[in-house]
Amino acid sequence: MQHSLVAERARGDLEVLARAGLELETFLSEAVESLGRALPHVGACIGTHDPATRLLTSARKYGMLAGSNENDGLFGQIEYESDETTTFRRMFDDGRTAVSMHLETGGELERSVRMSRLMVPAYGFTDEVRVLFRAGETFWGSMSLFRGAGDPAFTASDGEFVAELASSFARGIRNGILVQVAGASAMTDAGPAVVIVDRDDEIVQFSAGAAARLELLRSADHSADPMAMLAGLVATARRRLRGENVPQARIRVRSADGLWLLLHASALTGTAERAGDVVVTIEEARPPEIVTIVVSAFDLTPRERDVTQLVLQGADTRQIAHALHVSPYTVQDHLKSVFDKADVRSRRELIARVYFDQYEPRIGSQLGADGAFARY
Repeated sequence: MQHSLVAERARGDLEVLARAGLELETFLSEAVESLGRALPHVGACIGTHDPATRLLTSARKYGMLAGSNENDGLFGQIEYESDETTTFRRMFDDGRTAVSMHLETGGELERSVRMSRLMVPAYGFTDEVRVLFRAGETFWGSMSLFRGAGDPAFTASDGEFVAELASSFARGIRNGILVQVAGASAMTDAGPAVVIVDRDDEIVQFSAGAAARLELLRSADHSADPMAMLAGLVATARRRLRGENVPQARIRVRSADGLWLLLHASALTGTAERAGDVVVTIEEARPPEIVTIVVSAFDLTPRERDVTQLVLQGADTRQIAHALHVSPYTVQDHLKSVFDKADVRSRRELIARVYFDQYEPRIGSQLGADGAFARY
């Protein structure tokens, strides 16, 4: 670990960045730069995860990894198909926030599938420290820092240091998700897009519009290939088909132009030649899908979430008080806290913050038969 003064400065910088209301790309790039001064590394990868299923939704790469995406599919397969104890989901289940691979394997990196199959042969990395960006009962992101030949291995104190930064990273990611991205573009194709992945993890078929939607998941700053997300979904769908106790194979992702998409996967059963195939559906997220992730990003208490849900349903103070068996004054106290966390001043602004970021650009456009905005 570097000198304590440098470490303290990095902690302070990160906390300021996390509370500054920065867009996600800006927050992460500045956070990595600040962290690098306190904890040198040759490469870094930061992922965001759906807090409901804990599956990867995006990845950003820095240093030696910048612009490299040829191994993203393999990474997703290893991360979600192996039973390694240092996968992010396994770390969370085991109550761990940070691990150093050199310490975890006793210096025998070949004991790690991820290190032996990918990180060492493809990049020459000699150590990795992994950290979860925990927040309450879930996590919003993850980070891997790497060192190469000639670099010292990460120490136990290095792991403790990045673990101390996890809550600030989680706050910055939540705030970044809430920053409105103006000018969300409209879809030009109708209905959900479908991608079929075969047993060899190759895309063998896709419907009209699927390529365009996959392209929406890329941007200049977001350097991971969507196959990393698809690999996680596919592996999870197969494990669910085998009866394993894993979360649903579904994620909510914000595309480069600000549109929320819902991706979900189902493994197929049937003839031998199709065994192992997985269907991935990509569609525009409906309001209920967006509401849950946006409200979660506000970091509300359980009671504040109850109040917010009733506000979104149009209930007034008296109705909320009656439903929750509290006084109107208590409701007002909860609302004040919700407004502060959501950075709004009224119920109208709260509703707009949750809904209009996605749907305001389409007000006045044609509605579909189900009452939602028609798909383009």
